Amino acid sequence: MARGDWTRETLAAGVREGDRRALARAITLVENSEPLAYDLVRDLYPETGAAYAIGVTGPPGVGKSSLISAVVRHVRAQERTVGVISVDPSSPFTKGALLGDRIRLSDHFLDPGVFIRSMGTRGHLGGLAEATLQALLLLDAAGKELVFLETVGAGQSEVEVIGIADTVVLVLMPGSGDSVQALKAGIMEIPDVIAINKMDHPAAKTMLNEVRSILSLDRERAWRPPIVLTEAMRGENVEELWSKIEAHRAFLESEGELEERRRRNLAGEVFAVASTRAKAHLEGAVADDPELRRLLDEVQRRELDPLSAVREILDKVFHIGDENGTDPR
Repeated sequence: MARGDWTRETLAAGVREGDRRALARAITLVENSEPLAYDLVRDLYPETGAAYAIGVTGPPGVGKSSLISAVVRHVRAQERTVGVISVDPSSPFTKGALLGDRIRLSDHFLDPGVFIRSMGTRGHLGGLAEATLQALLLLDAAGKELVFLETVGAGQSEVEVIGIADTVVLVLMPGSGDSVQALKAGIMEIPDVIAINKMDHPAAKTMLNEVRSILSLDRERAWRPPIVLTEAMRGENVEELWSKIEAHRAFLESEGELEERRRRNLAGEVFAVASTRAKAHLEGAVADDPELRRLLDEVQRRELDPLSAVREILDKVFHIGDENGTDPR
């Protein structure tokens, strides 16, 4: 079907059938925040909820794409259908992501049971998390049993993207100091499974012990994140890594946690997207309104305190009054 010939009905039907061109077109609409994308996701949303989402995160260069490629090969041997969304917030290119890393996934491009998409931040008017969530829902509606979400690093947008995953895998590499710093900076609250890739590295065992000692400080969690040493390029211990992901899924399901986690994640996503939209609206309103800009000028000249400015701006833009004189935060 030619680019301009898709309608809401034919796109929805194509996505339901798992048609690759329909999926590609639908995700492009999502990336560009096209009105048709909202209608499409609204139509398909009642049919979602079957896909299992696995977030894969970690510092740049640790081998996430190679590891995902190896895991995809493993699950495809079990004839399970797969979607991969590779998120690259740092891409300087318009409406696309840097594809260098994705070459690792090229083995799967011709496999009809695997759909791979790279996404950059450009063009996402509502934010990266919003576009990723909608792309995940489309892959879910298309019948993909497993969807991998790959992100770089652990900035705000990555944490939001990872916030929609059922199981989160943190990939680290021995000998990279930033990895251990990342653990200490609180990213340890994120992962459910940890992979230390490049297991042949002389520092692999040392890192394993460091990570284990950091994890031991958290005695609150019922689930203890397992640590797996892997070698993605040779596919070593990939089966063990997958078994840990499956074990986490079984744990969530047996405890009734999976449904609860999804409810929490989706609620969080609604608030995250609403916050992004509200912030964009607020910034636009202030830029267009001389009176609101004057308030900011007064704050900058220290003639008006910031919280009084907040109170006035919220009242004017969102009609949020502060009758009791309470702190508007």
